Amino acid sequence: MKHVPNFITSLNLASGFIAIIFAANGNLVTASWLIFLAMIFDFLDGLSARLLKAYSEIGKELDSLADVVSFGVAPAFIIYQLLNNSLSIYSPVIVNSAGVKASIILIFPVIMPICGALRLAKFNIDTTQVKTFKGLPIPANALAVISIVIAGQYSHSAILRSLIGSPVILMVFTTILSLLMVTRIPLLSLKISNFMFKGNEGRYILVGLVLISFTIFKVMAFPLIIPLYIISSAISLLFL
Repeated sequence: MKHVPNFITSLNLASGFIAIIFAANGNLVTASWLIFLAMIFDFLDGLSARLLKAYSEIGKELDSLADVVSFGVAPAFIIYQLLNNSLSIYSPVIVNSAGVKASIILIFPVIMPICGALRLAKFNIDTTQVKTFKGLPIPANALAVISIVIAGQYSHSAILRSLIGSPVILMVFTTILSLLMVTRIPLLSLKISNFMFKGNEGRYILVGLVLISFTIFKVMAFPLIIPLYIISSAISLLFL
């Protein structure tokens, strides 16, 4: 039973790798759902470790390695493809260089996995990040990326699609997410030890805001999840 959490973590890694393959073939929606599946496995490996009391140093390191692939490299590859499409470069930039455009394509997406890896490395040696995180968790980074793909696919919003098709907005979006991961901004940890309202105020605020957003905006609410997470963290940590 002690190997169950590591097996689930491996499924996280496998999902992230397959997501990269789909993204490389231009199927960004399927890639996004595979990253979402990796998030489920990421949640389940920690849950199973707690239930089975199967903690290990190997599991801790394996979890970080899987997260770099699934929530750092895979979403960065989606950004790469979105930039590729927005700049109308349809061949691999290493094979068919397009000068300045190719440099933009390469430089901006690569920031994301680098910052994600730094964030995980800091997290692994910081024993204070239990009830709160310092910087945006790397799964939240991935959720922010796949949310715009999923919302763009299923909402049929011309405005959202035009935003996704703007290289400037994509570059700003990528930079902000990447930098958020390596900041010291305190954010809520979503791990809960009980369901009491006291001590979980921010988490309940987040759930309430997300439910309201989906009620009003339907699938267009997906890109609002991470901003709402940041807002809920600020309310919880600064005012409650």
